Amino acid sequence: MRPTWLLVGALAVGGCSTQRLDPELPQPLARGDSLLRPGDSLRITVWRQPDLSGEFAINPDSTIAHPLLQAVKVGGLPMGVARARLREFFLTYEQNPRFVVEPLYPVVVAGEVRLPGLLSLPRGTTLSQAVARAGGPTERGRLDRVRLLRGGKGYMLNLLSEDQRVAVMPIISGDQLLVARRGEFNVLRDVLSPVLSLTAAVTALLVYSRR
Repeated sequence: MRPTWLLVGALAVGGCSTQRLDPELPQPLARGDSLLRPGDSLRITVWRQPDLSGEFAINPDSTIAHPLLQAVKVGGLPMGVARARLREFFLTYEQNPRFVVEPLYPVVVAGEVRLPGLLSLPRGTTLSQAVARAGGPTERGRLDRVRLLRGGKGYMLNLLSEDQRVAVMPIISGDQLLVARRGEFNVLRDVLSPVLSLTAAVTALLVYSRR
């Protein structure tokens, strides 16, 4: 079962229109993002061991959600250490275990996409690829206005930008993306600067309402 905090976080994305947006681009990999976390998953393929192969979530206690693999704690560890622990476990079954393990990160993609929801995506997936995995934008979706919630901060990104930093930016565990709707307009969010006084804000709002 997926952790409910991510689904709650998805609602936070949808309702964060009043949240202050950071004018800077988010850091692709902040310190500690390479560590496995509860809520992440592992895609494990063990040669000739179908019972030990599959996609398994990392439990809150850092164990793997599998009747046998739960003996291996991987939460809070880098992938190299987690792989070594899995190899040590598989040695109890055969002398030279052959296996592949890949981390999968939980990412919420919502808003104007065809298949909104919680996705498990491999490390290295870009933000644009995450939107594509959610079915891509609807006919009303705006890829030039994609809100990213990461590490408690909000960012407005243009996934159509020629800035390659945006095009190749990878996801990290817990990212939440909201694709805006074409024609959607919020005067307080899209026109008024956060530094405007309350009087200036009211004046601008009255002007807009008379259009």
